[in-house]
Amino acid sequence: MDFSLSAEQEMFRDSVRGFAERHLRDGAVARANADTYPADIARLMAQQGLLGITIPEQDGGQGGTLMDAVIAIETIALVCPRSADAIQAGNFGPVRVLAAYGSTDQKKRYLSKLLAAEALIAVAMTEPEAGSAVTDLTTSATPDGDGFLINGGKVFTSLSRYADLFLVYVRFGPGVDGIGSVLIERGAEGFSIGQPVRFLSGEQWAQLYFDNVYVGPKNVLLGKGGFKKQIEGFNVERIGNSARALALGQHAFNLAREHAITRRQFGRPLCEFQGLQWKFADMKMQLDAARLLLYRAANNADKGFPSAQETAIAKAYCNRAGFEAASEALQIMGGTGYSEGTLVEYCFRRTRGWMIAGGSIEIMKNRIAEGIFERHFSQRPPRPAGTN
Repeated sequence: MDFSLSAEQEMFRDSVRGFAERHLRDGAVARANADTYPADIARLMAQQGLLGITIPEQDGGQGGTLMDAVIAIETIALVCPRSADAIQAGNFGPVRVLAAYGSTDQKKRYLSKLLAAEALIAVAMTEPEAGSAVTDLTTSATPDGDGFLINGGKVFTSLSRYADLFLVYVRFGPGVDGIGSVLIERGAEGFSIGQPVRFLSGEQWAQLYFDNVYVGPKNVLLGKGGFKKQIEGFNVERIGNSARALALGQHAFNLAREHAITRRQFGRPLCEFQGLQWKFADMKMQLDAARLLLYRAANNADKGFPSAQETAIAKAYCNRAGFEAASEALQIMGGTGYSEGTLVEYCFRRTRGWMIAGGSIEIMKNRIAEGIFERHFSQRPPRPAGTN
């Protein structure tokens, strides 16, 4: 069993690294502290073929594997953490679901613009009363002529301030089988967006409101019974989440390592103190283990969707390893790491958020346990006797 990248993958990684060094290293700190989405960087990446890496060539993509996309997002994040957001948006999550399940017409209208970074898509799934229990969502799709009227609201939608298109989870009927999704454009009649709210990471989101938003049949992505396919596609988003968490932890580790070599206290470099040596050893072991779990999930997916079990393991471990590495790096660098002048505090804030977003670590552990025991464990309380 070979744990190294293939020659082709190494060439691709080196090419992406060269691009990042030329175009992204300068301004990395400023981008991390900017309020806006790096749309200019996304367009530059589109020109380099770094968007749509896993999407078939006939749909305007590069026809690569999920592992190729992981290499790209990790390599970009190691140079400019914020720019990895554009790789996430252009390769993981809703854009991949659209490419996999969208109609020819939907792809023609939307996908080419998304892959050229001329538009941005966001997935709207979480609701005030439906977070980890996403199947409790109540945003409704009521038949109206040939289409549907959408009513409800969504919260915590990443990129909601900037997205031109929203993949919205809706309820066509009762139960899990009643859940599907529709495509709603920004500016649609009855669709409004609330005031922005800032996460600890610096990212901003805004609540989405749907008041009798009409969606024609051409904008129904997955109808009744589409929930399982949507979650299979969402596992790709979790792989992107895992890769960024790992890469930002590694980025912080690299900065702390350089600091430990050059910073002197008590007459010698920090790296000569055993207490700090052990911190670096622990971080190195955790980051290496996380990378192996991530690569396993991505490699085994090939050009399809990754295993839910392997994705859950990779996400839970990468989230934790990335955050702990960023936290320890901040501690090692002291006031310097805690300041905005370096990217360590940014990596700390972003990795903390990914332990919640895309499926919390606790939910991932539930999924892992289901795989271990080969059965589903409902988190809902048992129904009283005599009820349906």
